[in-house]
Amino acid sequence: MSTQPDSLSALPSTTARILAFIAILVGGLAGGLIGFALVDVQCTGDCGLPLSLGIIVGSIVSAGGTAIVAVLGLRALGEWREISDN
Repeated sequence: MSTQPDSLSALPSTTARILAFIAILVGGLAGGLIGFALVDVQCTGDCGLPLSLGIIVGSIVSAGGTAIVAVLGLRALGEWREISDN
């Protein structure tokens, strides 16, 4: 019988990917709350549209930044695993 060597993969574990996804969601939520708070402090009168824009822009910017950090962390995790396998 011939045994096949384990295929090398830089893919992080499922747990690491799930935690990264949750971190992105939490980052987006925090950014939305910050965007809401910034507009709420500065706006008087009818503020429906500005509040909505603050929430949307804050969420997108914050989730995007968190996603960049999460991807870099997952790549580093994959590289560390590759180095430890050698």
